[in-house]
Amino acid sequence: QVQVVESGGGLVQAGGSLRLSCAASGNIFSINAMAWYSQAPGKQRELVAGITRGSTTNYADSVKGRFTISRDNAKNTLYLPMNSLKTEDTAVYYCNVVIVNPLVGNYWGQGTQVTVSS
Repeated sequence: QVQVVESGGGLVQAGGSLRLSCAASGNIFSINAMAWYSQAPGKQRELVAGITRGSTTNYADSVKGRFTISRDNAKNTLYLPMNSLKTEDTAVYYCNVVIVNPLVGNYWGQGTQVTVSS
């Protein structure tokens, strides 16, 4: 069994910062890709940033230069420091991990709310 748990969301004023974390635990042989998605009310879930096991990253255009995705393979943990937050960043942020145990599975966390006030 695998658990994926996000933390670090909260309420912040526009221009502020938050740091999201995501920890995967349980029956894990290795983790391939990891990513953060966001889902605003009434909108579809969309990719915010992704990172491969070799640390190749990709970002949504809307967060480039403000968010930085990183991972700690030894701790099976994913991070997302978010700077210069905007009201339009308000959403539930979900962690997604591709885990090998040894079959390949796609796992989601329960989400963490990020609210940016004006």
